[in-house]
Amino acid sequence: MAALAMTFVTLLFLDFSGVMHGYLGWVAKIQLIPAVLAFNVAVVLLLVVLTLVFGRIYCSVVCPLGIMQDLLSSLRRKRLRYRFSPEKRLLRYTLLAVFCLCLALGLGSAVALLEPYSAYGRIAQNLLQPLWVAGNNVLASVAERHDSYAFYTVDVWVRSLPTLLIAAVTLVAVGAMALHGGRSYCNTICPVGTLLGLVSRFSLLKISLDPERCRKCGKCERSCKAACIDVEHKTVDHSRCVVCGNCLEQCAFDSLHYARHAFRGVTPAADTTPAEAAPDPSRRSFLLGMAMAGTAAALAKVEKQVDGGLAAVKDRVQPERLTQLTPPGSLSAANMQRHCTACQLCVSECPNGVLRPSTSLLTLMQPVMGYERGYCRPECSRCSAVCPTGAIRPVTPEQKVSIQIGHAVWVRQNCVVVTDGVSCGNCARHCPVGAITMVPLDPDDELSAQVPAVDETRCIGCGACEHLCPARPFAAIYVEGHETHREV
Repeated sequence: MAALAMTFVTLLFLDFSGVMHGYLGWVAKIQLIPAVLAFNVAVVLLLVVLTLVFGRIYCSVVCPLGIMQDLLSSLRRKRLRYRFSPEKRLLRYTLLAVFCLCLALGLGSAVALLEPYSAYGRIAQNLLQPLWVAGNNVLASVAERHDSYAFYTVDVWVRSLPTLLIAAVTLVAVGAMALHGGRSYCNTICPVGTLLGLVSRFSLLKISLDPERCRKCGKCERSCKAACIDVEHKTVDHSRCVVCGNCLEQCAFDSLHYARHAFRGVTPAADTTPAEAAPDPSRRSFLLGMAMAGTAAALAKVEKQVDGGLAAVKDRVQPERLTQLTPPGSLSAANMQRHCTACQLCVSECPNGVLRPSTSLLTLMQPVMGYERGYCRPECSRCSAVCPTGAIRPVTPEQKVSIQIGHAVWVRQNCVVVTDGVSCGNCARHCPVGAITMVPLDPDDELSAQVPAVDETRCIGCGACEHLCPARPFAAIYVEGHETHREV
């Protein structure tokens, strides 16, 4: 189950075609914090009930960051032998209190740094997806040579350097903790683990140790990746136990049981020392390696863009917007800030290269829009379909064309009609809602050059005009965002 859950979540973030969401979108919506932010009461209650009955199985078979730790700890050449460590209660509950405070205040960026599902999403989107896309591009190149177009090439680019660095640091930090102490991150830092640990203290089924049968051989303690079995005192810390079952396989004296009550008054088994149990390397196998086979090729070579093969085209520079653009369905910048955990799922799904993580400190890693690589096509609503937290509410293409996320602004000094004395009209021709018309540059001369005029009451801020403007490096028309979206 854990391997399947890990594979499903990973494929959801690697996918750039939009196909996987139809089959695996539910995997993101059963994560605890996204369900809380989306006010998905049914999922939250289900997870609480499961924890009250079975213990912290969420951390063991649902949370992708928890499963990743099991994978990383299993990569050691020499099998990792754990040992009991006392609970870091002050650290755990301080971080939980800070997390809950940030959640209540709507500080999405602070929540994003600690939320485990989002942390794994950033790792998958920033570190794994480029390899996946590069492998796809290799296959597309091979297929094209055989007159097949079963694959198509996709650009590989860094959407946000700060987010990439945060993802890399998270992987290194969590990996180091996993290689050294198994589930150390889960049981010292992760606020979701601490919260579910409080609930699991009252779970119906628990792993209990029978002191009369226990011979203190230490095998259960050495196999406990949560470091919650104290053989010396013959106790189990149920707030940290993730119910992985490793200890049950190791005990040869039948002193450990996953049941409602601990066993008492049973005649101890013979005092013999059994042979070492054979390790089980497939316990938390990670199927992503299979899915990623053959994609370790170098990134696809980026060809230099030229205009007719004669002159190099300057790269587009994104304008300085007074208000950042947030996608249709996000309602407002405030709603995005409160609900988004910066998991990057919408960023990985955007087919037009519009969404990228914010570099602003207040909204760090949350999605904002830029039009230098594409524009927000009216028929596309994939970001609203995949968001599990309610930061981007579902919208249909029909609803999307009536949502005004911003309005276009013409910049006279950048327009090629003014600077080069040529006719253009590109922005007006490609505006999907007819919000741009061409008017004389000189109002008193109807025969003068035509320049764009924007009807702000009709403009929806899709960015088609900005993206297709021929002026370089700064567009002559750009979209200014709205703090609160409007209906047009």
